[in-house]
Amino acid sequence: MSQTKILIVDDEPNIVQTVRAYLERESYAVQSASDGLSALKVAYTFQPDLIVLDIMLPGIDGLEMLRQLRQTSDVYVLLLTAKADETDKIVGLTVGADDYLTKPFSPRELVARIKAILRRGRDNDTGERTLIVGSLRIDPETRQVWNDSRLIDLTTIEFDILHALARHPGRVLSREQIIEQVWGYDYYGDERVVDVHIGRLRKKLNDEAGDPEMIGTVRGVGYRLEAGRP
Repeated sequence: MSQTKILIVDDEPNIVQTVRAYLERESYAVQSASDGLSALKVAYTFQPDLIVLDIMLPGIDGLEMLRQLRQTSDVYVLLLTAKADETDKIVGLTVGADDYLTKPFSPRELVARIKAILRRGRDNDTGERTLIVGSLRIDPETRQVWNDSRLIDLTTIEFDILHALARHPGRVLSREQIIEQVWGYDYYGDERVVDVHIGRLRKKLNDEAGDPEMIGTVRGVGYRLEAGRP
């Protein structure tokens, strides 16, 4: 089995050194970069399985790097943010991050988050058959989704959430249940990440946010994929 590769992008040497030590202790192959532009170059050559990405970087910041990265790559990205403001976290998830962690953080928690993300990727290779719900066709083998004949470009997390809902069409899944199925039981983060990704899913599926016909909201409970609607 090839060694799992992780790229650390942070301009604080002490953080890079500490995170690298913890990750190498877990037998990950690690490279690092201290600014957004050089990180993009390293990402294209190193081809990491996951990127730990600080938002506050010299040159282009982490959010802009993530925007550029998402044009060609669906690599897992865990954001690091020193800001208490929720805006950066929500924007990061909207741009395509898989999870976020606020500084200062415990290196052990960071490693646990990374393991949960990577384990989810392995667990998704289930050999399930294609699911058809209304106008949606969801192929777990190729991880592709069509709405009628239109192929929908989804991030890894977006696909996993839609797949979780599609396995139980018409049934309401709480945020906690979605997190357990997508992020794993040992997820430490904020349940509101589900809301952000649901919003992105609706936009890509042309599912009107004010009156969604595919992904319904059950207020105070969670979400469901409407089984009987086109």
